[in-house]
Amino acid sequence: MHIGKTGRLFAVAAVAASLAGIPEASAEKVLRVIPHADLKNLDPIWTTAYISRNHGYMIYDTLFAMDENFVPQPQMVGEWSVSEDRLTWTFVLRDGLKWHDGKPVTAEDCVASLRRWGARDGMGQLLMSAVASLEAKDARTIVLKLSEPYGLVLESIGKISSNVPFMMPKRVAETDPFQQIQEYVGSGPFVFKKEEWVPGAKVVYERFRDYVPRSEPPSAAAGGKVARVDRVEWLYFPDQTTALNALLAGEVDIFEQPANDLMPLLESNPDVVVDIVNPIGNIGFLRFNHLHPPFDKAEIRRAVLMAIKQEDYMTAAVGNPKYWRTCYSVYPCGTPYENDVGSDILKVGDIEKAKAALQAAGYDGTPVVILHPTDIPLLSAFTQVTADKLRRMGMNVDVQAMDWATLTSRRAKREKPAEGGWNMFHTWWIGADVIDPTAIAFSGNPDKGWFGWPKDEELEKARAAFARAQSVEERKEWARKAQERLLAIAASGHIGQFFTPVAYRKSVTGLIRSPVFFLWNVDKQ
Repeated sequence: MHIGKTGRLFAVAAVAASLAGIPEASAEKVLRVIPHADLKNLDPIWTTAYISRNHGYMIYDTLFAMDENFVPQPQMVGEWSVSEDRLTWTFVLRDGLKWHDGKPVTAEDCVASLRRWGARDGMGQLLMSAVASLEAKDARTIVLKLSEPYGLVLESIGKISSNVPFMMPKRVAETDPFQQIQEYVGSGPFVFKKEEWVPGAKVVYERFRDYVPRSEPPSAAAGGKVARVDRVEWLYFPDQTTALNALLAGEVDIFEQPANDLMPLLESNPDVVVDIVNPIGNIGFLRFNHLHPPFDKAEIRRAVLMAIKQEDYMTAAVGNPKYWRTCYSVYPCGTPYENDVGSDILKVGDIEKAKAALQAAGYDGTPVVILHPTDIPLLSAFTQVTADKLRRMGMNVDVQAMDWATLTSRRAKREKPAEGGWNMFHTWWIGADVIDPTAIAFSGNPDKGWFGWPKDEELEKARAAFARAQSVEERKEWARKAQERLLAIAASGHIGQFFTPVAYRKSVTGLIRSPVFFLWNVDKQ
């Protein structure tokens, strides 16, 4: 029954395309992908949403990129050098870089792009605080001068995930960083076909025939970005069962993030491969709004942390223990800065103790508005676990249902919850995004930080010191101090580390092992 329904959906889409004057690309090699969420926000600098980041990687390129060992490698840059005092960094763009409109990529474009990214991203903000000047010396040469030595220059401009320092034309990059761009011209391996974009249903990309990939083999975000298909279609299915049947029927090629309860069906199908391509996994987050009651008080936030039991979240949302683990470090377990400083509060997991702490903190019955993304099963499960825990603690809970795309817009609102704002939402970060204190998720600056807007000067000092540290041991010490502050102020709730498999037809080859889902190098028979 579901397979027939899916077939009818594709037929309706084809008829609609014909009526709209869009030719069907039957002779082309088309890769059809079910993404993890609907794409509504197209500016990957304005938002940290992963679906927008993935869209960014399809059409934009970066100056540097992280390889599979998290070592930054040149991407758009051909040659680069740094002065002996490590204050002057010079980057020369490689040959053959063009925007999708045919114009050459210039150093001025890249300077404007770096400045816009640096105003929004946590790592970018820290880098820009040490920048004395950033200029285009000529059409292909970028010169970055620091006011003091900074330990993470290449790691910053080559960061792999949100916010990624994507390069855009100067006219686009000069858009206010806190306003969304309105033009989507990149220089990456695919071109965004805006005229075929149907929010809530379909996103289309075509191979950029003038793209010149690097000669190195692909390695995470680095190396040659070779588009091996003519066209990529993201087909969004709010219903997981319909999505499952589309994959099993061969109507789509890749299912980026199937729900865990579908895994037995997928793993038993001889035509489907189930694989974990993200080696670090993801970190579940419960995010408080620090601006409004009741979570403007650290004591109340800490009371909630005492109710968290990671096993409850992981069992409800992920299920199979082979796909999750408990982790009480704010940085992913198994990565260099993992530590246990201040983490005892994450191990309490006791409703009665949390209830007592809540009463001692003076909670007065203020409603807690929780944003509930019903179209992402994992986040929906997180939300329901938290809502139950808060009610058992004695909190007045208001769960408001919406899709993820709506949530990513609403979480940007600083208004009071009763005026369209919020108190709490759940998300996850890929491990690579929160691997050290420079992550925007760990910002303690409410003016420049991530949604939730905590304020803590001691935290900001630790993050800045980490970024300027010149030795690994010094960085580890500052990472511990940052974690201590994050847990002391209860900036977020950390609800476990999990691994999300991707499912794809056996006809698909070339998926890259990386924390981010890439579609270059992917082919289909």
